[in-house]
Amino acid sequence: MRSHDLWRGAATAARRSVLAVALGATVLGAGAASAAEKINIAALTFVSSSPLFIAKEKGYFADEGLDAEITFFRSAQPVAVAIASGDADFGVTAFTGGFFNLAGKGALKVIGAQLHEDVGYDGSAILASNKAFDAGLTSVDKLGGHSFALSQVGSSFHYMIGNVAEKAGVDIESMELKPLQSVPNMIGALKSGQVDSMIIVPHIAKPLANAGAAHIIGWVKDYVPYQVGGLFTSARNVEERRDVVEKFVRAYQKGVADYRAGLLATDGDGKLVTSDTTDEILEIVHKYVYSDDPAEKAYPKIRNGAMFITEEGKLDVDDVKAQVKWYQERGYVSADANPDEFIDTSFIAPLGQ
Repeated sequence: MRSHDLWRGAATAARRSVLAVALGATVLGAGAASAAEKINIAALTFVSSSPLFIAKEKGYFADEGLDAEITFFRSAQPVAVAIASGDADFGVTAFTGGFFNLAGKGALKVIGAQLHEDVGYDGSAILASNKAFDAGLTSVDKLGGHSFALSQVGSSFHYMIGNVAEKAGVDIESMELKPLQSVPNMIGALKSGQVDSMIIVPHIAKPLANAGAAHIIGWVKDYVPYQVGGLFTSARNVEERRDVVEKFVRAYQKGVADYRAGLLATDGDGKLVTSDTTDEILEIVHKYVYSDDPAEKAYPKIRNGAMFITEEGKLDVDDVKAQVKWYQERGYVSADANPDEFIDTSFIAPLGQ
């Protein structure tokens, strides 16, 4: 065989080898991509969901081999229903009577914490309408005899006013509770003077007060430091996809750590400060919350809405049990709903441990 034939044969073999390697790499790459476990997360477009946004944007879910998609809802109850029905795998939202009823039927497992009312951080504010304030509703202990807006009976708003009234020495039976079905309806009724009072998160309460549309007369944290919401999944996921739940929890906890570092950092006097990561976290959250506002308007709102989340997302188990009992005593949650059965602390150690 002539030398140029030998060279041509060798070159052809080399090209085939390179092609084989390239094809192999392509197949392996496609295999790696397809190996990512798809998960759907149910959430609200609130600052309280920030650890999820952070975990997605900073690649914490992807690092765990999870292909995470976030589906947004407009209120807490549909989030719980989405998990129970299997339409979503994980969720974070406020606890309600409806949530506890679903969980009590075995559909949900609470595996970690969302917001927590803490005395060191601004949480939900107690507001009086201008009309009621001018008529004398200037402090929480004067709520007796006044109307109060809430979304639904058995909602977190209901729980908060029930406990605030009790701690403030107010007879809740003397108050007129008005279920208005949505937060926008509550805000509109307060601003127009159709209701005298309501409780709302700080990123709504502070702008209302600053604009002269209402008055802040107290803070829930001073009466009821409590576990506002939780991180949860389906009982099926815990039983059949435990490794996926563990991966999700690890990513979520990294998001919580970044949220705390960026938005909850304080100085020696307990005042919020801007940390090295604040701008980065604000930029991420702004993609999901107040996304239609320019940064200069959105960032202050996000900071106002950054309520406390416990380190590592640890759940205040004792408080959740107290909530269930409160709802049960008033007939909003089934008597057989047992928090010991739907709270699972095997993924995240509870608060205090």
